[in-house]
Amino acid sequence: MDPFVLQWDRFRLELGKRTAVMGILNTTPDSFSDGGRYLDLDAALTHGEEMIRQGADILDIGGESTRPFSQPVPAELEMERVVPVIEKLSRCIDVPISIDTSKASVAEAALNAGAAMINDISALENDPGMAGLAARTGVPVVLMHIQGTPETMQVNPNYTEIVQEIKTYLAGRCEFAVKSGIRKDRIILDPGIGFGKTAHDNLVLIKHLEKLQTLGCPILMGPSRKSFIQKVLSQQTDRKNQAEARTTEMGTLAAVAVSAVNGAEIVRVHDVAAVKPMVEIVNAIQNA
Repeated sequence: MDPFVLQWDRFRLELGKRTAVMGILNTTPDSFSDGGRYLDLDAALTHGEEMIRQGADILDIGGESTRPFSQPVPAELEMERVVPVIEKLSRCIDVPISIDTSKASVAEAALNAGAAMINDISALENDPGMAGLAARTGVPVVLMHIQGTPETMQVNPNYTEIVQEIKTYLAGRCEFAVKSGIRKDRIILDPGIGFGKTAHDNLVLIKHLEKLQTLGCPILMGPSRKSFIQKVLSQQTDRKNQAEARTTEMGTLAAVAVSAVNGAEIVRVHDVAAVKPMVEIVNAIQNA
């Protein structure tokens, strides 16, 4: 992997020889995996601090579920969920906090509260103010591919050549970001595992991830606990009713490991404690 260095404000992430782990903190009642668990402020703070102790390099905090068929929430509610958590965590941790939102007003409130990155699943398409905000503040921004919206993306996802189509889309959004004043070395690209893709689509993307490296930006992958893992496991065994939490976590580890081998510089996960030592071994083998 070619090395990337993300350096801004007081933060520095060296990517390439090591895979950075982004820990997920959903302050929502309805996220697909952990909805409701960290809606309470104290619970969210405890979990965020725990992920830092477990080795998270980035915390990604979101206040709106983007699971399949989910409905958007008002920006004010999203802010109520994320700003108090970001304010408190940013004072006591030394890793960057990413705000997971496609709304510029939410991102701006989060940045003012102490967040240092923007993770936009719409790749700056949802809100015309997002690109300007990212350019003005100079923070890194994640641009993700999605077919449709969270409410519609899994109705009938369809591609002719998925890897090339996503590569073309991300190249276009990267060009748009640069023309909007965002520095190329602050852009991270995410092919959007589970966002408007079939189970087979997700497998193909992970398998051919190296084809996205020619875009010249770090690649973020988020296969953690996605439904394609459960679908694959239920198809491959007779345990149709046993896509349990432990089985899904084992499948997640496999998907994250192959993503890292195939070029992901950042992996976005729920279980930092399990993933961190795994990617350290993967990186050690790669760098041997």
